[in-house]
Amino acid sequence: MKKYLFLISLTIFTSSVFAQNHTVLIEAESFAQKGGWVTDQQFMDQMGSPFLMAHGMGIPVKNAETKVVFPAKGKYRLFVRTRNWAARWTNKDAPGKFRVLVNGKAVNQVFGDESPYWSWEDGGWMDISKTKTKIELNDITGFNGRCDALIFTTDAGFVPPKAVEKLAELRARLNPETAIIKDAGTFDFVVIGGGMAGTCAAISAARLGLKVALVQDRPILGGNNSSEVRVHLGGRINLEPYPNLGNLVNEIGPSKEGNARAYENYEDDKKMKAVRAEKNISLFLCHHANEVKMKEGRIESVLAINTETGEKRSFSAPIFADCTGDGTIGVLAGAKYLTGRESAEEFGEKTAPEAADNLTMGSSVQWFAEDKKKVVPFPDIQWGLPWDEEKAEHLVRGDWNWETGMGIDQVNEFERIRDYGLLVVFSNWSFLKNHSIDKNKFAKRQLRWVAFIAGKRESRRLIGDYILRESDLVEHKVYPDGTAPTSWTIDLHYPDPENSKLFPGTEFKSIAKHTPIHPYPIPFRCLYSQNVPNLMMAGRNISVSHVALGTVRVMRTTGMMGEVIGMAASVCKQKNCTPREIYSTHFEELKKLMLAGIGNPALPKIQHYNQGGTLGPRE
Repeated sequence: MKKYLFLISLTIFTSSVFAQNHTVLIEAESFAQKGGWVTDQQFMDQMGSPFLMAHGMGIPVKNAETKVVFPAKGKYRLFVRTRNWAARWTNKDAPGKFRVLVNGKAVNQVFGDESPYWSWEDGGWMDISKTKTKIELNDITGFNGRCDALIFTTDAGFVPPKAVEKLAELRARLNPETAIIKDAGTFDFVVIGGGMAGTCAAISAARLGLKVALVQDRPILGGNNSSEVRVHLGGRINLEPYPNLGNLVNEIGPSKEGNARAYENYEDDKKMKAVRAEKNISLFLCHHANEVKMKEGRIESVLAINTETGEKRSFSAPIFADCTGDGTIGVLAGAKYLTGRESAEEFGEKTAPEAADNLTMGSSVQWFAEDKKKVVPFPDIQWGLPWDEEKAEHLVRGDWNWETGMGIDQVNEFERIRDYGLLVVFSNWSFLKNHSIDKNKFAKRQLRWVAFIAGKRESRRLIGDYILRESDLVEHKVYPDGTAPTSWTIDLHYPDPENSKLFPGTEFKSIAKHTPIHPYPIPFRCLYSQNVPNLMMAGRNISVSHVALGTVRVMRTTGMMGEVIGMAASVCKQKNCTPREIYSTHFEELKKLMLAGIGNPALPKIQHYNQGGTLGPRE
């Protein structure tokens, strides 16, 4: 089903003739040829849709283009839904300007330089002289111009709605096909989220004979360990009490370590090939799950929208896994959850603040530059943040500590968080290239990569039958239902005090504080929902306090969680039980699977990247 052309014809009666108005809606993400523009779905639940973005790092990208069949020739008025993404911080020019071309001719209006909010910009009236018309998006700046949709209308009185809810109604009216929900099939296990946790969960369950759907909202797998985010796999595998846990993480993970490195280091194809090799897995890439159907307190089905075509699919299963990181499925299902920092009194944690607050660890927009052996210019941007030598970071690579959004809602304000990350990267680099006392040092350097998918650390944590806390970890209180071992330090991030002096309240760099621990088996009760009986979770959204999240959130650990819940799903099917009943009645069955492992034990073990002085096995 093609999404690129939506139209409705409205008939208006006059005294002598029938006059027919036409309104055509074109979704930018469905353009047939995207050129150098990229699809961004990270904020669609907040602003209403995926969109196209011109992520050129200062170099205008190739045009996106598509063909539209208009219902009739004539005069049409153009509206374009876009935003001036830097206007929150500056009123000097706009970074994301672009043009719309109709049959090769640019319309008069330049877009992307008005409101800081998503809104419709008026492109004026024009003649559509051919019913089959080529539409193009022409990037002017190379700095993340964005386009959600275009509307062409012959109706002089038509005004596109601003509210997201009303816009959704318009989209459904102009294209009734998008309201049709297709049945993706019935599965034994549906995994939402294709990061390391979700990918391992799907493979683990599939190898144990379950029919699995793996639903991922990006075109590649790996999440924060993919080439889109480029974070290393932290933590250790193959530890007691289940030394074969982690073989699967080792099997599909990249062989190299490090953050913000070259594309090849993250081996996206290795993860993809592993999933496609499993005959029991149905993989649904570019599918964003944003609706849940409940029945008698259980999840009956999860609905996902294809971010390229707009098609909707329904996924049914007796057991679901939320591996989204944000706890999206759990929240939609009414699962209890935690956000921010709990007070010290809440769980008796020494590291927690005296009073609860909304501080979370932030999200990283990493980047690096390469030596081009010749002078490479970079725009002297006027819309950047005010910069000087004191503020400048004289670097050619931004690592994990380029971290923004601490204390800001990491779900509902995430576009703001990501955009601020982009803004500081471009502001700093422009200063280094054009004004720094060391500008000759950077003259032959060119930005090679800047993440537009931000690496998120923390948002919502779904509550299970147990909430892991600091005292469990530091006092090594091991419970009978221990599963995947966490081995990273309790690694919590805070605004960098030096950066705070220069950017009070708008920091973009962080520091990490580490508390060493012995490897600790995470209780199985932390891996399923307390109040949604057929929901499990793996990843940074499991049942832990903010402090305990500091250790469990790294990706070798989350991958092992995935291995465990995939095994648990097979026990649920075999015993016709819920995850809670595994804990109460069938945990021995799960233990047998954890002892055996699911990955290839013969593969060479990749070096375990660890940080902050984690202690070895406890005597």
